Amino acid sequence: MTSSTRDAGTEDIRQFVLDASVTLAWCFEEERGNYAKSVLSLLGGGASAYTPAIWPLEVANALLVGERRKRITAAGSNWFLQELLTFHIEVEPLGAEQAGPIMVFARAHSLTVYDASYLVLAYRRTLPLATLDSNLRRAAKDAGVDLL
Repeated sequence: MTSSTRDAGTEDIRQFVLDASVTLAWCFEEERGNYAKSVLSLLGGGASAYTPAIWPLEVANALLVGERRKRITAAGSNWFLQELLTFHIEVEPLGAEQAGPIMVFARAHSLTVYDASYLVLAYRRTLPLATLDSNLRRAAKDAGVDLL
């Protein structure tokens, strides 16, 4: 960990970048842990989350895969998606001009373009990143992005 990077505690966090791994941990009980619960508590307490445009598609796709694997019903997926709407989660549009910077981060940190989109958003907004993805956590530390 570089000296400019720290793990952001949750006591005073009002805004952060939320990735799909944390979001989906709220849905699938076997993935739910204390970290995911604490992030959910922040949102329930009025904090705001920001996500890149890929987030709703990642969440929806994981729910659909969960349905196909009998981990969740279609009704359960629909309920979960409706519950997400009760929180202040802002999905940031993604323009073609952002592809270049995202690819730079993806190359530099050996990430997928999808994961790099979360990192770039956190970097650009100077917000902590909430993720359970170990590669993304490592890349955030390397890039000087705080982790929630």
